Amino acid sequence: MAQKRAVVRQSLPDVIATDLRNRILSGDLAEGDLIRQELLAEEYDVSRMPVREALKRLDSEGLVVFINNRGATVTKHSLAEIAEFFDVRILLEVDLLKKSIPLMEEHHFDQCSDLLDEMEASYAAGNVADWGPLNAQYHAMLYEAANQKLTMQLLERVSMQANRYVSMHIDQLRKADNAEHDHRSLLNLARLRDVDGAANLLRAHLENTKQQILELIAVTRSK
Repeated sequence: MAQKRAVVRQSLPDVIATDLRNRILSGDLAEGDLIRQELLAEEYDVSRMPVREALKRLDSEGLVVFINNRGATVTKHSLAEIAEFFDVRILLEVDLLKKSIPLMEEHHFDQCSDLLDEMEASYAAGNVADWGPLNAQYHAMLYEAANQKLTMQLLERVSMQANRYVSMHIDQLRKADNAEHDHRSLLNLARLRDVDGAANLLRAHLENTKQQILELIAVTRSK
């Protein structure tokens, strides 16, 4: 008799929350946009109940501000808050990298290299929507050997907010070639077990991304 396999079934709120989250993170739903429950219910062809539950979940993630009996608005963070997302991300990622490098094995390096190949191919092809998730996977693989599950959960939450602004401006970010070079160099330093060199490069790489994003957002909001 064939062994039974567990199948993860998504509820309607799960499906709606996932779709709305992707639309917010991609910039399809912009900062301050009003998301009305009745319009979403019509769009997804469901009652208001699963829409309401989905919006509450996104509110708990900080992506929207839930408004009773109306819907929600897409969260608009101040420049100081966005800078703080990146600052926390830098602290967490540098710590994870330092703990991970001494424990990384060949399969970690190989998977990182494969992900970099995919990232470069997607960027060259203009598929900027694919680049963001691949970038997140690359960084997660760099830190996997550290086996710091709680820290990774915290990082995922913070990175979701920071990467939302990266995704919105990825096609405008300057020095994309430098980002690719940084990623390759970071992997090479990890292979050499150069913990301090890799940590310094990662910190500089994320700080540079932070400054570029803040400048782009400031210009966009001033128009």
